[in-house]
Amino acid sequence: MFEAFSYISLQQYWWMIVSLLGAILVFLMFVQGGQTLIYTIGKTNEERTLLINLLGRKWEFTFTTLVTFGGAFFASFPLFYSTSFGGAYWVWILILFAFIVQAVSYEYRSKVNNFLGKRTYETFLLLNGIIAPLLIGTAVATFFTGSQFSVNMNNITLLTGDKMPVISEWKGLAHGLEAALNPHNLLLGLTVLFLARVLALLYFMNRIKHAAMMERVKKQLLFNAIPFVVFFLSFVIWTLLSSGFAVNPSTGVVSIESFKYLHNLLQMPVVAILLVLGVALVLLGIIRPLLFFEKCSTKGIWLAGLGTILTVFSLFLLAGFNHTAYYPSTFDLQSSLTIANSSSSQYTLTAMSYVSLLVPFVLAYIWIAWRAIDNKKIDMEELNNESHTY
Repeated sequence: MFEAFSYISLQQYWWMIVSLLGAILVFLMFVQGGQTLIYTIGKTNEERTLLINLLGRKWEFTFTTLVTFGGAFFASFPLFYSTSFGGAYWVWILILFAFIVQAVSYEYRSKVNNFLGKRTYETFLLLNGIIAPLLIGTAVATFFTGSQFSVNMNNITLLTGDKMPVISEWKGLAHGLEAALNPHNLLLGLTVLFLARVLALLYFMNRIKHAAMMERVKKQLLFNAIPFVVFFLSFVIWTLLSSGFAVNPSTGVVSIESFKYLHNLLQMPVVAILLVLGVALVLLGIIRPLLFFEKCSTKGIWLAGLGTILTVFSLFLLAGFNHTAYYPSTFDLQSSLTIANSSSSQYTLTAMSYVSLLVPFVLAYIWIAWRAIDNKKIDMEELNNESHTY
């Protein structure tokens, strides 16, 4: 079946898979958002324990999706992986370290004879909740703003002494951390951070049975929704009005094009529809609980969650489709990466495409496991009866 696909079709197919995984990852980062709200929503040790146990049931989904996202990117677009992960390594090291600290914190917070104390691990969870969304959002923003690197494929033939040939060279002095100093990038980082907090609050509404905590959740939903909307609209408007990195389909030459991402949106109506629909669902998921708290408080996470996936998926397509460099180089335009010049071979993409047919079964398993874990709302009574607590 996939043998009949052209090379560019396979490349586009895998960009869509990577985009979908990235979109699901952003949705699942409600776990990180919830960790930043532990002390805001939980006023007692028992309430904080309830929140942490609720989030602890889901943190592995986020971590697994992050690993899958990175693995899919490595297998399908290895030049991006070697350029970004090998050059902007401080960003990825901090992200990885934040997730390691998260895993340790969940497992050791309630261990007997925990000499560091619960508050230490709760602080680690708070740091993971801030660092991971902020840096991942900042890193993804460079798909639109560019990074400082060069790529020379001819280097693969050069062997000097014991040194391995280096195809990609990072030119940024901070090895990726400089992206966080770009206001355009930081807008998306803050957008992802506040989106994660909003999704966490909607998830709390869906799963927690505790009247006093729900009052705090509703208040915080409004406080976090406003900055999220402001940051998101600022990023989208700035991006659509900015110049982008266009690729000549005949020659592969990269050039600067005014309003490139606005042109992409207008020239790909399906993507535009998905983006508008996604944004509408996110806003609806936020507004309904605020206006009709008693009747609609459990539905917001699913509306906003689906909207998040559609919105992020659309943004990835805007960055990579319609003859656009998805990882542009501001140091050397012709080193910019496109789905055409950075992918694996046609044979590799074809073989991997058959493996991708298992994705629906994996998603079905995740859904079944999710429903089994969340078979009823959590409260203090259930928490006290748990054999294992985080």
